[in-house]
Amino acid sequence: MKSIKTKLKLNNKQETLLAQHVGYSRWVYNWGLSLWNAAYQDGYKPSARRLREVFTNHTKPLYPWMKNLSSKVYQYAFINLGEAFKRFFQGLGKYPRFKKKGKHDSFTIDNCGKPVELNGWSHKLPFIGIVKTYEPIEATTQKITISRQASDWYLSCSYEFTPDTTLKKTDVIGVDLGVKTLATLSDGKVFESVKSYQRFEAKLSRLQYLNRHKKVGYGNWKKAQRKIATLHRRIANIRKDALHKLTTYLAKNHGSIVIEDLNVSGMLANHKLAKSIANQGFYEFRRQLKYKCQWYSCELVVVDRFFPSTKTCSNCGHVQEMPLNLRTYDCPECGLSIDRDLNASINLRNAVGLTVDACG
Repeated sequence: MKSIKTKLKLNNKQETLLAQHVGYSRWVYNWGLSLWNAAYQDGYKPSARRLREVFTNHTKPLYPWMKNLSSKVYQYAFINLGEAFKRFFQGLGKYPRFKKKGKHDSFTIDNCGKPVELNGWSHKLPFIGIVKTYEPIEATTQKITISRQASDWYLSCSYEFTPDTTLKKTDVIGVDLGVKTLATLSDGKVFESVKSYQRFEAKLSRLQYLNRHKKVGYGNWKKAQRKIATLHRRIANIRKDALHKLTTYLAKNHGSIVIEDLNVSGMLANHKLAKSIANQGFYEFRRQLKYKCQWYSCELVVVDRFFPSTKTCSNCGHVQEMPLNLRTYDCPECGLSIDRDLNASINLRNAVGLTVDACG
């Protein structure tokens, strides 16, 4: 399966309709969670299916406005509630919490078992009607999720995807992630860091400063919150765009990709570099690279985090200490002088065959 997410081009009437469905989904989810908690305290064993039956037969008839919205919304709200409790009981997540307006607003709909066809720039969605996107989409899916971020709406869905199984290059590439540069490849290619947060940090601080005395819930406060959320979204989108371009380039053009198993939580303990490290998105890089390697039929190799890629000379194998202030590796044994990031990426490339973990 492959997932896509794209921005919607809506008019005021469509935005109002989507906002109503978001509120419907949130209302039902919170109602179900409240009843689940009450039933559990009374000694019962609730389930999402039983809650949905109670809602359909007893609660929904009391609210006539629900008849004007898609019934699929409340059905998926109960499904999501059941999945949240399932993850909690399996130890994969925290206890479900009540949803709050303006945070993670979304709802899911389908076409009553029939596939939903997305073709071109305009798409006919169940109950919602025809909506436009800013880019063409060609996909057939079973359900669609519509979400709101800041003041914009997005459509996301999953569809069947046939991976590229054509023969690829068999070369091995080592990738060293860093703070000064996003990634340095063993062939000498360098991907510069976009530093999206640093670019807008002053503007973000200014917006938050101007919002300090506004009363929560009032119109001016809401306008300021939208501006702050829009800027946060822009920062995140710039970072994701750089990571997508890098991971797509690696997966499409190389047979094996070798990276290091970074201890990101340990790296964040260094408060002098924590902001820069968090802005790079090392976890997101590995997550994207993992599934794109499956798409494009290449192998992802993860080297143990204790492998001394930076301390080892890529020419003779000499090992020496390399403080962060030293940007050039000068080997006293063979006389090699090379950029420390390039030296590390070459060592990662040469580590294939050692103690590694193949993920592709």
